[in-house]
Amino acid sequence: MTANPQASGDPPRRGVRGRRAAALIVLVLGLAGLVISAYGVVIQLLPRQFSAAQQRQIENWQIASRWQQLPAGQIFPASVRYQLSNTVLQDATPLDLNAQRIGIAPQSGCGADVTTSAAAAVLRHDGCRAVLRATYVDSTWSYVTTVGVAVLPSDAAASRASLSLSQPQLTAADNARTDRLPAGILVVRYHGSAAAMFNYSRQISASFADGPYLVMYAAGYADSRPRVPVASDRYSDAEMRSLARGVAQLVAHTLAAQPASPHCPGSPGC
Repeated sequence: MTANPQASGDPPRRGVRGRRAAALIVLVLGLAGLVISAYGVVIQLLPRQFSAAQQRQIENWQIASRWQQLPAGQIFPASVRYQLSNTVLQDATPLDLNAQRIGIAPQSGCGADVTTSAAAAVLRHDGCRAVLRATYVDSTWSYVTTVGVAVLPSDAAASRASLSLSQPQLTAADNARTDRLPAGILVVRYHGSAAAMFNYSRQISASFADGPYLVMYAAGYADSRPRVPVASDRYSDAEMRSLARGVAQLVAHTLAAQPASPHCPGSPGC
């Protein structure tokens, strides 16, 4: 006599297998969905693939926008280290010195903060967007320098402007009239500070391009000492140059340093 599985209380084997199969399918589908979701997240997080030309465009954009993105105090730090050459000191090692910032001027247009109308015309011709300026003194408050940055639309425009403003390192005006000064940045004078007594009759003035930025600087005596050519004082000449160049080069590096290249794994342009 054949036993009745239902009468004996044993569940049908087909129903158990069916439920297990359904649960397995649900589990597999769930894992597949999880994998697909995770893949999508990873794809979003992974760097895009850029061609070499696209990389250059991104890097150029990053450099060109730094003057707007960085705080003024980062572009012009409160203290800047510079060195006086050991050859000037006739010593075995150079002398480490510090320049102190005494003020940052408000951002301005491209015509008011340069010494001559010719300089303003050069900047406007090459598409200048803004001028940034800050003034520094040495630790003894004997020398003062203003470093200015003209923001140009491209590297080529900055280079053209720099060539147009090229001049000897040592320049001199017959008196304090700014219209007789060489083309370049106008020193910011702050009342009650060393810069208020800046002697325009003897100054070091120069400019150079770095990326889309034209960096200009002027340096001179801050204490209204007698009008003697700065070149006749070897130490003063060397420290003025070191002070001005040290600040200018740090500002230029902050603004125009090459950024890290965008990641583009697998791209033939990388």
